Amino acid sequence: MEKPLARNHPVENKRAFRKALLKWFQTNAKSYPWRKTSDPWSILVSEIMLQQTTVASVLANRRFEKFLKQFPDIETIATAPEETILRAWEGLGYYNRVRNLQKTARAVLHDFEGQFPSDAETLQTLPGIGRYTAGAVSSFAFNHPAPIVDGNIARVISRLLNCQKEVDSTAGQKIIWQTAAELLDASKPRLFNSALMELGQTLCSPKSPGCLICPVRDYCQTRSPESLPVKKPRKKFVQVDEHAFFWIEKNKLLLSKGQDSRRQGFWKLPLRSPEQCAHLEPISQHRYTITHHKVTLYLYHAKPPRLLGGEKYHLISRLPDLPIATPVRKILAAKTIELGL
Repeated sequence: MEKPLARNHPVENKRAFRKALLKWFQTNAKSYPWRKTSDPWSILVSEIMLQQTTVASVLANRRFEKFLKQFPDIETIATAPEETILRAWEGLGYYNRVRNLQKTARAVLHDFEGQFPSDAETLQTLPGIGRYTAGAVSSFAFNHPAPIVDGNIARVISRLLNCQKEVDSTAGQKIIWQTAAELLDASKPRLFNSALMELGQTLCSPKSPGCLICPVRDYCQTRSPESLPVKKPRKKFVQVDEHAFFWIEKNKLLLSKGQDSRRQGFWKLPLRSPEQCAHLEPISQHRYTITHHKVTLYLYHAKPPRLLGGEKYHLISRLPDLPIATPVRKILAAKTIELGL
């Protein structure tokens, strides 16, 4: 069945639009742990965590609750060793997010006497907090009328307006953010932003949107919702081959600490160039994807041929306590079981 024609414009009829959206949300709102609090620290953690992780994954593994149990306030995380916060964030990826969480906690303690600023403009001055996150903390924690635009809301608004500009372009972002501000219900910003976001998470999905039961279908200008939003072409994956050494002495595994941007602060298997491994036969191959890299890791059961300048090795036995990238941890677990260690 074809999508119904719009009878009204969302901005020109924003009061009726808000009423229809909020009525739907009052009945259909999902229960999330971060919706049960107005604590700015808890809300900041949830927003940073959900930027690159699906809601389903965070809920299924209770990542949000576990992280807050370990770091219930800014004082706790501000003084934690980096290795501890990286281990707590393990499996979520994009680890600069948790580093910035710690920097933000320290900035709030140092520059704002431990009190989170409530306005979005000031929140944006904190490390790692952009326009969306600032608006989310301001509206969800303090109920201030700050607009927000994430991927879900951008999709909803682009369809409401039948916007043909790339939503991740400067011009497209300007239109989407301006519309989000115009539509925002200043008397109920927390509810309204939650409702608009949830509409994008549920009915206004990327594929097969539920237009016939959408509460704001009368305001949606597009006739082909599946074609929107328009986006810039995706970055291509980079194919990477890695050669790693798996070596155990006295039931301890030889590991080194990563120094490059992808592995900074994480423990890893010693890596070498293909030429340095040419005389060896790999005992296994492992494939995994991380950010925009598709990695094939060749594993050798041998001691690295020589130390590299500046590289420090450690024989480690306490793997559960250390931050190790999830793909590497899975490889280590499989190989130690296979070798009966």
